[in-house]
Amino acid sequence: MSSTDSFVPVVSVVGATAAGKSDLAVAIARELGGEVINTDSMQLYRGMDIGTAKLTEAERGGIPHHLLDVWAVTETASVAEYQRLARAEMDRLIAAGRPPVLVGGSGLYVRAAIDEMEFPGTDPELRARLEAELAQAGPAVLHARLAAADPAAAAAILAGNGRRIVRALEVIELTGRPFTANLPSNTAVYPAVQIGVALPRPELDERITLRVDRMWQAGLLDEVRELEGRGLREGLTASRALGYQQVLAHFAGECTEEEARAETVRATKRFARRQESWFRRDARIHWLDRPAGADPAELLERSLELVHRQF
Repeated sequence: MSSTDSFVPVVSVVGATAAGKSDLAVAIARELGGEVINTDSMQLYRGMDIGTAKLTEAERGGIPHHLLDVWAVTETASVAEYQRLARAEMDRLIAAGRPPVLVGGSGLYVRAAIDEMEFPGTDPELRARLEAELAQAGPAVLHARLAAADPAAAAAILAGNGRRIVRALEVIELTGRPFTANLPSNTAVYPAVQIGVALPRPELDERITLRVDRMWQAGLLDEVRELEGRGLREGLTASRALGYQQVLAHFAGECTEEEARAETVRATKRFARRQESWFRRDARIHWLDRPAGADPAELLERSLELVHRQF
């Protein structure tokens, strides 16, 4: 069942990390009688709580949250698997008359949930060959090959992201088409009100710095140490999460604790800029500016106006 068969609204709250998306999503869900569905790829991992700023039970305010704590840290993230899980939750909520409120900053996961997006299969032998090449030659060589085969994909994938480069090359070889031909369209399977939360860059940078400081105070190092015992270092996706990657480097003696914290701040600010660039490309998102000292109630009121206007 899709939302076109129902008057139940679907809402998606997006934006950069630390912009205040989670609190707004809880407030919207409370007002609409809905439930929250996570679209943050790292909050899908069990035990990764402090470093992903996962809301506590108290902060969720009694609003049910779904697709948190799904995968073990040793599992590699799968957008296709996420799509299956997210749409099952959305269909269930819509059938029950409870609006799904999606929230998170992982753009590909948001699009996988609400837009047309198909996932080509995989070939274990081909994948193994490409991963062996990656291990031997490094990501730069494979990225150059990707640039020759699909310039648009190479421009969208960081040259150091070996896992995504391997996947792109695998899809190209399997399908005979550019990897970008398989990226999500702007055709909605679930027509949704998409709300973007935007802060002035200086304020966002300050919030990121404060968030990282609070994570350290809340015991991020202890959390990473505990997850290391569960195989975090071997997890291809989870080990690269912001904060976790830097703390693991500190534990390995590659940097001091203070250097790990400073690099977490820098990397998170860079990531926030990439998030904004991704979401700004989608003209369907209604951006709500959140200036310093803005009343959260006003942001909620403006969000609800958008929902009522569209549905």
